Amino acid sequence: MLSWRATLFIAAGMVPAIRAQAVCSDKTVKIARALASDWNGWSPTPTNTRFQSAAAAGLTVAQVQKLKLKWAFGFEGDTIVFAQPSVIGNNLFVGSASGKVHALDSRTGCDHWMFQAESAVRPAIAMVPVGTAHALLFGDRGGTFYSLEAETGKVLWKKKVDDHAGARVTGAAVVHEGVIYIPVASGEETLARGNQYACCTFRGSVVALRVQDGSQVWKTYMIPEAASKNGEVWGPSGAGVWSAPTIDVKRGRLYVGTGNNYSEPATATSDAIVAVDLKTGRIAWVRQVQPGDILNGNCQSKNTCPGPDYDFGASPILEKLEGGRELVLVGQKSGIVYALDPDKDGQIVWQARVGKGGVNGGVQWGMASDGRNVYAATSDVVRRGAAGYDPKEGGGLTALRIRDGSKVWYAAPPPCSDKMGCSPAQSAAVSVIPGVVFSGSLDGHLRAFSTEDGKVLWDFDTVRDFATVNGVKASGGGIDGPGAIVSGGTVYVGSGYQRTGGMGGNVLLAFGAGE
Repeated sequence: MLSWRATLFIAAGMVPAIRAQAVCSDKTVKIARALASDWNGWSPTPTNTRFQSAAAAGLTVAQVQKLKLKWAFGFEGDTIVFAQPSVIGNNLFVGSASGKVHALDSRTGCDHWMFQAESAVRPAIAMVPVGTAHALLFGDRGGTFYSLEAETGKVLWKKKVDDHAGARVTGAAVVHEGVIYIPVASGEETLARGNQYACCTFRGSVVALRVQDGSQVWKTYMIPEAASKNGEVWGPSGAGVWSAPTIDVKRGRLYVGTGNNYSEPATATSDAIVAVDLKTGRIAWVRQVQPGDILNGNCQSKNTCPGPDYDFGASPILEKLEGGRELVLVGQKSGIVYALDPDKDGQIVWQARVGKGGVNGGVQWGMASDGRNVYAATSDVVRRGAAGYDPKEGGGLTALRIRDGSKVWYAAPPPCSDKMGCSPAQSAAVSVIPGVVFSGSLDGHLRAFSTEDGKVLWDFDTVRDFATVNGVKASGGGIDGPGAIVSGGTVYVGSGYQRTGGMGGNVLLAFGAGE
C-alpha cells in the first residue's frame, strides 16, 4: 500500500524531490560496460544460483569476518523493505514499498535520480542495453511493468501485464535475446476474505515482451481454461508465479514455480514446476508435487480449505554437476527440496526434507548453490496470536549435496532475543560466495555461515537506529524476502519486514571489509 503522500504525487503526475543532502553531484547515471561483479536482477546468472564467484564477490572468508557498515540509506515513510537491489558497476538500483525507485551510487549511497511508480515495487530490477543507453525493467504491485532509461530515470514504455484487479508482479523478470519474461502473481486469495467477493478468477501467467518497445511476444497462463461459475464459486483459479523464472539456454526453456489454487476445481499446474518454451510459450512439461492444494482468505477464516498452501515461492535453480549432468533444484513451503531431471520431463531425482513446512514454513523465498551443495534456509515461523511470533520456533540452514540430496550439515537457528516480534525463522533468500553463505532472519540478524561446516563466521544485528546518507530517520527490523547480495567487495541487505507481526524497518545497508 502506498502512503497518502506518494498517492498524491502520482495523481498530480509529479516525482517527489530527493532530499538535498542525498543528491549525487552528478544526477546522470554512467554505465560504461558490464562487469563481472554485477548483480543484475534476482541472481548474477539466469540459472538463478544466487552465487558470486570469488573475483565477482571481492571478498574472502577472512574478509567476511571483518565486515563493517559502510553506509545506510533510509526509505522515507516505509515500514517494510522487500525489494532486492541490483548492482551494476558503481550504480545500485532499488525499488521500495512506497513505489519509489532509486538510482544510488553503490559506493556512497547518494541518489542520482528517483522515479515514482504507480504502486509498490518489490522485484529486483533487471538492466539491459538498449541502443546507446540502458533500460531498467521491473513490475509493480498493481501489475504494471516499466522500462526506464537507466541513465536518467525517464520512462521508455510501460504496460499492464494483466488486467485482473488482483494481479501483481512480485518476482524479478529475466531477459534473453531481446525478450523479457515476466512472472505474474496475485493478491486475489486475500481479497477473497470478504464474503461478498466472487472468488476466484485470477490465473497465474508468464508474459513475454520485447525489450525494445514492450510489445507482447506471448502470454502463457498456468491454468489454460478461464474460470466459470459453479454455484457461488468461480474456478479454476490461482497458480500464481511469485518468483523469477529460470532460463535454460541449452534446452530453450523457462522454468517457473507456481502457487496453490484459489478455488475449485484443483488443477494439475498448481504447486508445480512448469517448463515453458522460450520462443513460443508452449508448456513443455509440468511436475506437480502437491495436488489438490486449494486456499483463499474466506475459506481459510472458516477452516474449510483443504490447503495446505504449499506454494513454490522460491525460484528454480538450474545447476550443472561434474560430468555435465544438469538438475533443476527447487525448495517448497512444505519444507522439502527437490531435484528434477530437465531431460525427463521434470522427473524427481531425489527429495530431501529440510523443515517442517507450513503456510509460512519451509523454503520461502530462495535457495542458493555453488555447484557442489545447495543451501536452503527454513522459515517454519510460528505465530502466537497477539503476542506475535514464537521466539523459540523456526529457522535453520541446511546444506545438501546436489548430486544425491544427502545432508552435508545443518546449522540450528541461533536463539532469539526478547525483542517484540522476534523470530528465529530464516524466511529470506540466501546467497553464496566461495566459502560463505549469507542468510537473514526475522530476528533482524544477517549472518555469514561457513559452507564447510555451517558455523557462523560473522553476525550483524540490524535492529537498531541508523544515521543515513540521505538524512531519513531509519531503523532496521526483520529480514525477509530477497535477503543479501554481494558485489565488488560489498554486501547489501534491506532490513524491516512489518508483516504478520514482524519487526518493521526502512533501511538499506552496505557492508565492506575495509583495508
